[in-house]
Amino acid sequence: MSTQLSSEQVWQAIEKELFAVVGMVTANQEARTVGVVYVVRNRKLYIATGQDTWKARHIAANPRVSVTIPIAKRIPVMPWIKIPAATITFSGTARIFPAKDAPSELRTAMFRDLADDEKMVADSCLIEITPVKEFVTYGVGVSLMQMRDTEQARGRAPVGG
Repeated sequence: MSTQLSSEQVWQAIEKELFAVVGMVTANQEARTVGVVYVVRNRKLYIATGQDTWKARHIAANPRVSVTIPIAKRIPVMPWIKIPAATITFSGTARIFPAKDAPSELRTAMFRDLADDEKMVADSCLIEITPVKEFVTYGVGVSLMQMRDTEQARGRAPVGG
């Protein structure tokens, strides 16, 4: 029996992390993934990138993306023992907009000390990813022992509500 998680539990886990892998499709219909650092605002993920980067071009051509967020798992007293990462995976729609058009609070969260660098901000864009349908999880909200049982370790939760 898979784990029933609430939307709020999954969002809390997403907000604690900062790294994700985003999957997209190129104009030539080739699958690509990229590791990104993100911030969460209003239940959307935001990623900063250059306006001319390949990920911005691919997402502009096809805004349907997949996102996987790995969550490191460790045994505190035995960190040398390798444990598979827990994961949160979802489909989403992406929107690209100039970084200069973002609210100042979001620009500061994305660029930190460089948020006032007008040239860098002008050359950047933000990718806003809105999750759709449901989250699919593995190892979220379960103990390390429960992760050994794939039925117990798997979970699903609605994106909203």
